[in-house]
Amino acid sequence: MDTLNLTRRFAMLGAVASLGGCSALSSISAAATPLDTYDLTPAPGSTSGRRSGRTLLVARADAPAGINTDRIMIKPSGAAITYLPDARWADELPSVVQSLLIRSIAGTGRMGYVGISEGGPVPDYALLTRIDSFQVDIAGEAVIAKIDISLTLLRDRDQTVLKTQVFRNQLTAANDEPVAIVAAFQTILDSLLPDMANWVAAA
Repeated sequence: MDTLNLTRRFAMLGAVASLGGCSALSSISAAATPLDTYDLTPAPGSTSGRRSGRTLLVARADAPAGINTDRIMIKPSGAAITYLPDARWADELPSVVQSLLIRSIAGTGRMGYVGISEGGPVPDYALLTRIDSFQVDIAGEAVIAKIDISLTLLRDRDQTVLKTQVFRNQLTAANDEPVAIVAAFQTILDSLLPDMANWVAAA
């Protein structure tokens, strides 16, 4: 698929669709045609370091309406948004990020329990996540995957904020096909998730 034509198509879609309109178009598209589904994999942090029986609750990530969906968001220009045709995440993005964090942090083996609140023990810590960007930016003919996530670690018993950190990176995809775009997101996560896991496990 020609990147310039794809860019023009994104621009035209974005120009006529408001945020609510994009959501409606996404729903119609999803109902009308089957979409290829893409998953992302965790990347555990270091297994070395202090180990303890501490327990961690990882809350579902907070995200703007445009990316609080299972669709892969595209920003062709300015404030306009649309979604990658014929492709979706395996779950709504906030749930995908929550699962990636749980599995990456648990993979360090440095905490006694890492999970969600339902059915888990009373946590020592709670991890809050805000997704500021998880999108594809179009810059000329470049297709750029961009991730910007903020983590806040709380002491659960008194809700004291222990620390906050922003993790961000971007990468130009090899081409404008969904497989290449998802691969770019995965490459970014392979770099960010170990840093996130180490940051949390070091608390």
